[in-house]
Amino acid sequence: QVQLVESGGGLVQPGGSLRLSCAASGIIFSINAMRWYRQAPGKERELAAAISNGGSTNYADSVKGRFTISRDNAKRTGYLQMNSLKPEDTAVYYCYANIATVDWAYGKDFWGKGTLVTVSS
Repeated sequence: QVQLVESGGGLVQPGGSLRLSCAASGIIFSINAMRWYRQAPGKERELAAAISNGGSTNYADSVKGRFTISRDNAKRTGYLQMNSLKPEDTAVYYCYANIATVDWAYGKDFWGKGTLVTVSS
């Protein structure tokens, strides 16, 4: 069974940094797109950053220049490096990946359970 597990969230002061990780496990043929979404209290989930299997990246305007998405295909892990964090970055961060498996040769969407990032002094 394929699972995505996020780690690296926590409490950080404004201006600080955190690195989130998203590890995929199970019988996986390939990982296509990987994305990080976030949902702040009382708000809808929004896309923060995305990376293709070829390494092309996209960012929300609100995080551009501060966040960096990356992936290590050999480790089946995606990362989100977050620098210059602001209180408005406070949210639950969710990992998403489209993964080709035994049952889903063209890929299926998988989500992690989320990790909380709190930016506060």
